[in-house]
Amino acid sequence: MTRAANSFWRTRLAVASLVVALWSLLWGLAGSAAAPASPSAMPSQNPGASAAPKPHDDTFVIGNDDVLAINVWKEPDISRSIPVRSDGKISLPLVGEVQAAGRTPLKLEQDIAAKLKNYIAEPEVTVIVQQINSQKFNILGQVSKPGSYPLTNSPTVLDAIAIAGGFRDFAKQKSIYVLRQNPDGSQARMPFNYKEVVKGKNLAQNIKLQPRDTVVVP
Repeated sequence: MTRAANSFWRTRLAVASLVVALWSLLWGLAGSAAAPASPSAMPSQNPGASAAPKPHDDTFVIGNDDVLAINVWKEPDISRSIPVRSDGKISLPLVGEVQAAGRTPLKLEQDIAAKLKNYIAEPEVTVIVQQINSQKFNILGQVSKPGSYPLTNSPTVLDAIAIAGGFRDFAKQKSIYVLRQNPDGSQARMPFNYKEVVKGKNLAQNIKLQPRDTVVVP
C-alpha cells in the first residue's frame, strides 16, 4: 500500500473515532437528564412549608342576605349557591330549613352534615361565604342617595360619600361625622372634614368604616 493510501485510511479512522466519541457523549447527557433526581435533590415536602388556605374564616358570623356556596361531596343535587333569607334561614334538599344567620361557616357545615346523616353516610359539607351583604354602613343627610350600603372592600368615609352619589348643594362638607357603636353600648363621634381630606390634609380622619357605622352629612 502506498504512503498516500496509508494517510487516507488513517484520516478515515480518526474521523470515525471522533464520531463514536461524540455519540457516546450525547447519549450520556441524555441519560443523566432523564434520570430521576435523588431524594436529597427533590424539593421539600414539608406540609407546613406552604399551607393551603382555609376554605373559610371560622371567626366570621353569617348574617341575613349573605350568599353562601354550599357543597356536599358527590351530591350535586344538594350543592348550590344560596342567599340567607331575611329570617336568617336557608333551605336545602333533604336538609329542609336550617338556621344560618348567627352561625360561623364551620358551625353551619356541622349543622347541615348532622341533618344529612339520615340520608347519606358520612356527608362531607363545605360552606363558603361568596358574598357578604349582612355587614352594612349607613350614610344620612345631605347626600344624593342616603341609605344603607353593604360594607364591602373596606370603604373609607370618602368612599361612602362617593357610593352615596356625592353631596347635595347645601351639604356642610367641613362638619361631617361618623357615629360608631362601642362594645359597652356607648356611641363615639368622629369628625370628618371633607375639604381637608381632598387637599391631602389630616388624612387620618378618613377612617375605614366598620359594621353599623353611620356617616352623617349635615
